[in-house]
Amino acid sequence: MADVLIKQVKSASGSSPRQRDTLRTLRLGRIGKQSVRKDDEHLHGLLRKVEHLVHVEPVDKTGKDSS
Repeated sequence: MADVLIKQVKSASGSSPRQRDTLRTLRLGRIGKQSVRKDDEHLHGLLRKVEHLVHVEPVDKTGKDSS
C-alpha cells in the first residue's frame, strides 16, 4: 500500500462534532496541519467524511524528484 499526504485546507469551525472527531483521528485539527497515512479502505472512509476540508496527494517514497 502506498502512503498519502493529507493536509487540512479549511477550518473545521461550523462542522459537525463527528467531522471534527474524524479530523482528530487523521491527526489534523488546524488549517495547514499535515499527516502521512497508509492508503487503505479505512482511510478512504474517513476522508469521504471530510473531503471538503482536506487535500490529499500521494507520497513518493523513492526520494527522487518526479521532474
